[in-house]
Amino acid sequence: MTTETDNEHPCLPGGLIALDQWSTPDVSVHKTLRAGLKDILEQLRSGLTPESEAFESLDDLPSLSANKLKRYAPEPDASALASAILEQLEALRQQGAHNREVSFVVAPPFSGVSDALLTLPVRIIEPPANLSMTEPDADRWWDEQLGDDDWVVPELANFWLRHRSGLNLLKSFFARVALDSTGRGIVACSSWCWQFWVRYWPEIHVNPLTPAPLDSGRLTGWLDFLARGGNGRSLTARMTNDGLYVLPPKADDSKEKYSCFAQDLANAARGNRGVAHAIWQRALRAQPEQDAEQGEGEASAGNTAECWVVPFDQLSLPGVPQGSGQQAGLVLHAILLHSQLTIESLERATGIANRELKLLLSRFLRADLIVQDEKTQAYRPTPLGYPAVRKYLQARGFPVDGF
Repeated sequence: MTTETDNEHPCLPGGLIALDQWSTPDVSVHKTLRAGLKDILEQLRSGLTPESEAFESLDDLPSLSANKLKRYAPEPDASALASAILEQLEALRQQGAHNREVSFVVAPPFSGVSDALLTLPVRIIEPPANLSMTEPDADRWWDEQLGDDDWVVPELANFWLRHRSGLNLLKSFFARVALDSTGRGIVACSSWCWQFWVRYWPEIHVNPLTPAPLDSGRLTGWLDFLARGGNGRSLTARMTNDGLYVLPPKADDSKEKYSCFAQDLANAARGNRGVAHAIWQRALRAQPEQDAEQGEGEASAGNTAECWVVPFDQLSLPGVPQGSGQQAGLVLHAILLHSQLTIESLERATGIANRELKLLLSRFLRADLIVQDEKTQAYRPTPLGYPAVRKYLQARGFPVDGF
């Protein structure tokens, strides 16, 4: 399904696409070789050599302060993303590419879709406290929730539990969606939850959409959009080891030399905006004297801010602890299937005893693979730890999402 929605709001680069159109960003060796040859030719034409352009390494720069992070790499605006999603859905309807009353947006963790839907001025359907319902009870519950008004389900993964008595709510829901007897709504569904259900119940046909993956071009455009923050101030970001540029996005007529960091970042994050953003924040650096000399008022004094980027091989990202056994995989997989789980729900979903779960969860917390919500006490994955967890599960034969 090719649409004209690639010219969408900059907070949703690439727009919404059909789920079967999604693919991971490529690491193009040919593109990298072409870029290298182009740089060599430009140096020869200008009479320069790499030695005459020696760059003083800035590898020891400190991480950005919290205030600088808010300015240079702020968190995405959930309400702006919600507006962009609505615009995309309407554009797709007008093109005849989407004619469902209930729109399913399937996305990997940290895509921001769930938070965006929570900002919409429509009725929000939250999961019940009891997920273990009989089929008649599940039908009655949905009878009370679904009507003729507009509604959203911020995360479908929270409406079930991988347990013989925890499936009926979603079975009832999918059956109603198939019959178009639910009113008009938008459903956000984790890619891990979706992967389970399409394998468990292949008859599900809801024509899901998904945010387009962020390749290097879309990623740099999005990071530049975030850095501008609506005030028009651009961000110049260069590598600490060689001074090559990462931001602003490279223009067609640009003579500056650009790093392949954005391409590496897009590939490491598998096009996932939330993961890419978290790694980007981890990679940013500033010179100490700049932090000391530039007050908060200086941020608006000029039109350009400057920071530095640490190479990928110098970044310290979380990894799954050595010696983690099969039970560790069961726990991590269950958390991803449901987006977040309390220790009581983990007991039911995995069959692992409470004491053993506490030991595993404490290891994952110390490794920064998961965090615990202070309010709900539920455990959920971290964006920085997510790539390592996904690779760990895939290497051990667990069914992983398609993202």
